[in-house]
Amino acid sequence: MLNSDVNTMANRFRSYLPVIVDLETAGFNATTDALLEMAVVIPAMDESGQLIIESSHREHIIPFEGANLDPAALKFNGIDPYHPFRLAIDEKEALRKLFAPVRAAVKAQQCTRAILVGHNPAFDIGFMNAAVERTQIKRNPFHPFSTFDTATLGGLAYGQTVLAKAAKAAGMDWDSEQAHSALYDAEQTAILFCKIVNQWDAFAKQP
Repeated sequence: MLNSDVNTMANRFRSYLPVIVDLETAGFNATTDALLEMAVVIPAMDESGQLIIESSHREHIIPFEGANLDPAALKFNGIDPYHPFRLAIDEKEALRKLFAPVRAAVKAQQCTRAILVGHNPAFDIGFMNAAVERTQIKRNPFHPFSTFDTATLGGLAYGQTVLAKAAKAAGMDWDSEQAHSALYDAEQTAILFCKIVNQWDAFAKQP
C-alpha cells in the first residue's frame, strides 16, 4: 500500500523531481563529440496523484570549439550542425535556458533536486555532465549520477526495452519520421515514464 500522503512529487520520489532528458550528439564520446540538441520535459502531479506532463523545453546547440563531428552520427540523426535554420545557440547559453525551468519546477514542487530520467540514461547524463564541466555552469539542478531508466522500466512493465517498442506496447503512437529528434524522444519517454508510474501506483493502491 502507498502512503496516504504520497500525492506530492517530493513525497513520491524521495524529494527528487524526475525530469526527462534526451540529447542528440555528433558521436558517442561525451568529452570529444559535440552536443547538438537537448530537450527536457518536466512532469507534475495532478490532484489525484497522477503524473502528467507540465512543460517541454528544447534548444539547438552550436558545436563547442574543437568538437568532433562523426559523419555516421550526423547521418543517423539527420542534423546539419551549422544549418542556419537550426537557430542554434552556444552550449553555455543552452544549458542556462534549459536549467532555468528545471530549477523553478524543483522549487515549486518542493523538491531538493532534479533526477534525470532517460532511455538508457548513462549516455544522456554523461554528455550533460561533460557539457556542464566544459561550460563551468554553476548550480546544475540535476543529481550528478543517479538516474531513472525507462529501458529498464519498459522491460519490467511491458517486456520491451527499445523505446519505440515499449511505447507501442504501452498503447502509445509512434512516429518514426519524428524519432531521433531530442524533443520528440524526450516527450515520448516522458509519456512512457508517466504511464508506468501511474500504472504501478494504481496497482499499489489496490486493497
